[in-house]
Amino acid sequence: MSSLPDGFSPLVEVWGKGKNRSPLLVNFAHPSTWVVTLPSQDVNGEDGTIQAGEYAKGDTATLFVYPDPGSVKVSEQPKSFYEDCLIKAISQKGANVYQDFKVTRTEVVKGGYKNQEYVLVDFKYTLLTGAGFEVERKGVASITSVGNSVQVLWTATIAARFKKIGTDLRLIAESFRVYADGLDLLVPVTKEFDDGFDL
Repeated sequence: MSSLPDGFSPLVEVWGKGKNRSPLLVNFAHPSTWVVTLPSQDVNGEDGTIQAGEYAKGDTATLFVYPDPGSVKVSEQPKSFYEDCLIKAISQKGANVYQDFKVTRTEVVKGGYKNQEYVLVDFKYTLLTGAGFEVERKGVASITSVGNSVQVLWTATIAARFKKIGTDLRLIAESFRVYADGLDLLVPVTKEFDDGFDL
């Protein structure tokens, strides 16, 4: 990053250090007071994602890696593609956690390595909590595609706070960069031979 907004810190992390994932180098800025959560590693590989937030206030920025579409040119996709990516991202804990999802604005931007394309997406939805409450949320996401998947950094907060921190959420989304080239060397490689031994 050539510069950081005042009060922001950079986050640079490799997603996909486990042998169950293809590695990505992820970079974005977030407010310095936010708590960072990283994927966990165990003998089975890697679980979880890269996330930062002020969770008590409902402010979050979360990486979602979506393998199903494969490699795509994100700027040429219809609005329904961005809706699908974001619905998958926000409903990882279950399909019944949201309603009234809507993309309200999209913008194609370029930046970073090889002048990569990112699509900034404004969106809103209603979160259905486990306690039965409905919480209106608004956010800004950045969607791109490197390697063999689509990557989404989505930021969101409760609608009542969006006027206060919406600019910060947009700065986070705009700062998002992700790279895949040359990172395969970081993944542990296990080769199985006919004798049953692992190398």
